[in-house]
Amino acid sequence: MTAVAPPLTSTATDQRTRNRVLLVTYPFPPVGGAGVQRVTKFVKYLPRHGWDVSVLTVANPSVPLFDDSLAKDIPPDTIITRARSWEPGYALKASVSAGQQGETRARGGVKTFLIGTARRLATLVLQPDPQILWLPGAVADGKRLLRRVRHDAIFASGPPFSTFLLGAALRREAKVPLVLDYRDEWTISNEYWENKRLDPVSRFVQDRMQRKVLRAAQGLIATTRCSAESLATLSRRAGGRARTTWVYNGFDPDDFDVPPARAERELFRLTYTGTLWNLTSVGPLIEAVKRVAATAPDLVGGLELVFAGRRTGPQSELLAGLRGLPCRLVEHPYLDHSAAVELMRGSEALCLLLSELPGAGRVVPAKLFEYMATRRPILTVAPAGEARDLLRGYPGGQFAPGDIEGIAAWLSGAIRDHRASAFSSITESTGSWDSSPFTRANEAGQLADFMNGLLMNR
Repeated sequence: MTAVAPPLTSTATDQRTRNRVLLVTYPFPPVGGAGVQRVTKFVKYLPRHGWDVSVLTVANPSVPLFDDSLAKDIPPDTIITRARSWEPGYALKASVSAGQQGETRARGGVKTFLIGTARRLATLVLQPDPQILWLPGAVADGKRLLRRVRHDAIFASGPPFSTFLLGAALRREAKVPLVLDYRDEWTISNEYWENKRLDPVSRFVQDRMQRKVLRAAQGLIATTRCSAESLATLSRRAGGRARTTWVYNGFDPDDFDVPPARAERELFRLTYTGTLWNLTSVGPLIEAVKRVAATAPDLVGGLELVFAGRRTGPQSELLAGLRGLPCRLVEHPYLDHSAAVELMRGSEALCLLLSELPGAGRVVPAKLFEYMATRRPILTVAPAGEARDLLRGYPGGQFAPGDIEGIAAWLSGAIRDHRASAFSSITESTGSWDSSPFTRANEAGQLADFMNGLLMNR
């Protein structure tokens, strides 16, 4: 296991010694979502550390979210190649996905059978994911780019994990180090993501695919230390010899350089941003709010719960259970990144959720670092693991998902303190918290050092 380097001061290099990496990613502006932030910030900050960036991405992304505000982070001289995909539009894809099972069952009859059959066939044929339909055009365009411009490394970021197959194909053309960036673990994504229900054949095929790309890679990067350890074990078992490390997601201070506009509010605002799905279930928080409502209805009337982002059907049903309670419920759809930052900074506290599921202890949601940057207390509902380790000592509360009583007690205390004007953010309190090691510039520096090491050991 290779540990990440400490925060860097400067690795600026002379133009004569600069390197160039081909960054291969399906999600890229104008696509929205947390995964886009990671690759976009690498594109923004890697040039400061001696690595110029070319990007190979999709021309017609089949995705649910778009966010034009992210384009401002891309340097104007970035080489961007956009290859067309043969995928259908996202609405059609979602209509036959496993995540729609509850809806299709309600329709009943022949239509349900046909949709279910189409979904099973698509899952069997489109391995490891529907984005495999992007590969024919992307391989051709990527090879042309590699022949036209010299590159020193290829960096492929997934999910979708078909991007790793693309990276391996391009590596055979360019004969340069291949780095696979696991924004999520392949196994965890298949186990819990809303549109994934793998049959035994698909599991076998995808296991073979992952083993193949692990053997092809010279470098492996995870987003947490625990995930990197798991990834290193998988690589060894597959016969791979790649160096393995982790680079956290982090936050960009440029996104927080405008002073927040905070108005005095009667209600205590607790905000959650991001997707609610199996791995980030809102259930424990809902149960805790119900507990407070049952014992102190006047107190829970001082609570405003704000959710911004996508929600799967079961999670929307859980939120519906709040509508008859005295608290105020605000539900936003996906917000562009600047609006999400403004919402976070205008809240009294923020909420981080992870379910009590196998592997969840290795997960650190990307929002954790931006939560830190807001300097707002964080209510963390998560199993023991790396996310809670990173937040140890940070103001707020940390509870296991099953500790409904503890979550309810924290909420009650926070609302009371807010009413008494005694609830303080970190900025307002005498305590301090140093989040500077987690800036996106530092994370890009760690990636640059890792790739420099691969070049030295060729």
